[in-house]
Amino acid sequence: MKDNIVTVKHLSFTYKDSKVPAVNDISFSIPRGSWTTLVGHNGSGKSTIARLLDGILLPHDNPRTVINVDGIELTEKTMWDIRDRVGIVFQNPDNQFVGATVEDDVAFGLENRQVSRSKMQTIVHDVLEQVDMLDFQKSEPQYLSGGQKQRVAIAGILAIGPKLIILDESTSMLDPAGKTKILSLIRDLQNKNGLTIFSITHDINEAVQADQMLVLDKGKLLASGSPREIFENEVLIKSAGLELPLFYKVKNELIKKEIHIPREVNSEEKLVKYLCQLNSKM
Repeated sequence: MKDNIVTVKHLSFTYKDSKVPAVNDISFSIPRGSWTTLVGHNGSGKSTIARLLDGILLPHDNPRTVINVDGIELTEKTMWDIRDRVGIVFQNPDNQFVGATVEDDVAFGLENRQVSRSKMQTIVHDVLEQVDMLDFQKSEPQYLSGGQKQRVAIAGILAIGPKLIILDESTSMLDPAGKTKILSLIRDLQNKNGLTIFSITHDINEAVQADQMLVLDKGKLLASGSPREIFENEVLIKSAGLELPLFYKVKNELIKKEIHIPREVNSEEKLVKYLCQLNSKM
């Protein structure tokens, strides 16, 4: 049984210029090595949670609040230890670039950690190779495509050796093909490096790929569970104002018509294959 890399208890947070909590008394955990997706509308508190998990923000509302990341409880004294374990890829990679070239940008975090020059060169080469951007190491980030920029941003995070990577709407500016490529890359990197992924998105089709889903609405956690458990709960989906992915729309309609859909049929491809097999037997 996997342990939890993140444990959050009674988390509340209110910004100084607001009287309404951005996050209101929520608790959840993230299993080590899993892919967890947090979904919700804009303004629901998703990005606030990302910044709290990375120690960019510190909780101060509730004395019972606990944020534990990789065995370390978040406090003012431990925030930098937690940042060594957590990396965030933001929506707009341009906001993360600090180097004149791709290799300079990827090396930035290592320089701050006083990594030796020889070791730094090895790490930069390795992570750029992992994200298929080695041929662009001398390029200026500003001239790259959107997908290439996100690959460089991911490489910069990988370079510091995090245990947890947070994707804060990091594919929302990409076209569907670019989004698919980046998500596939991240899944490969997760498997290769034993990473835990915490994805924040409003794209329901992206959430289908997760191991665990968290549904947030107006700072409150409405539900947690597998994508199957969440999407088969139509009452929950409606109350959260979320759209069902096409796969679940079709599947739920078939179930209403008393057509049995096996549990292992959990994707559009598998559903099409199953229905073709079913049709051939009729």
